[in-house]
Amino acid sequence: MSRLILSLFLLLSVLSICACAVPPQTPQIDIESALAAHYPQIKYQEINPTPLSGIHEVVVENSEIIYFVPESGHMFFGELWTSDRQNLTRISKSKRMSSKVNEFPLDLAIVIGEGPHQVIEVTDPDCPFCRQSSDFFAGRDDITRYVFLFPLDRLHPHAEAKARYILCAEDQELAYEEVFSGKYDNQPVPAVKDNGLLSKHREIARKTGITGTPQFWINGQHISGFNPQQFEKLLK
Repeated sequence: MSRLILSLFLLLSVLSICACAVPPQTPQIDIESALAAHYPQIKYQEINPTPLSGIHEVVVENSEIIYFVPESGHMFFGELWTSDRQNLTRISKSKRMSSKVNEFPLDLAIVIGEGPHQVIEVTDPDCPFCRQSSDFFAGRDDITRYVFLFPLDRLHPHAEAKARYILCAEDQELAYEEVFSGKYDNQPVPAVKDNGLLSKHREIARKTGITGTPQFWINGQHISGFNPQQFEKLLK
């Protein structure tokens, strides 16, 4: 009898140890409900998981990204980086922006070149990085450029007049080259009759979620800013 009692005691001990070793199952959290409960004022477009457990990206207006921890209700802004120096925030934004390539009505763009590679540009005539990008693409004969103008008035007060001059010109490509070469940096642009095309370009940029320049779609892949290494990589 004592052996039977000892065996039962050992069996119960093992079962109790096994039970303690198994972590308790946590209930699935409804991310949307948690976000609405903690931040009811936030209007979001998407909620997506990230490679980091418990952290979700929330896409809000203008395709901006914020991060939400539903278990604690914490929210933070900024960029997520991996240990191998990958910017997860930039990668996510780029993928989302790449999917918008078909939202550009190319018949409204300034068309430059006849090469096999497609480059869509959203640019500001007085943005220095836009001009550097323009110089980079100007030397190539393997691309067709579709240029949309998006002057940032607060940063470049003369850019709107230059953009309107380009879009209202009979030869848009020539006017573009004149402006981006700096011809009108120290003198006013010639007077033109507004054809409404600048307003359309601005509306296209806003609908796409663009807030800064330059922005590019090279063969459908989005790139933000002047990045000649990435330009070369995608054009190869």
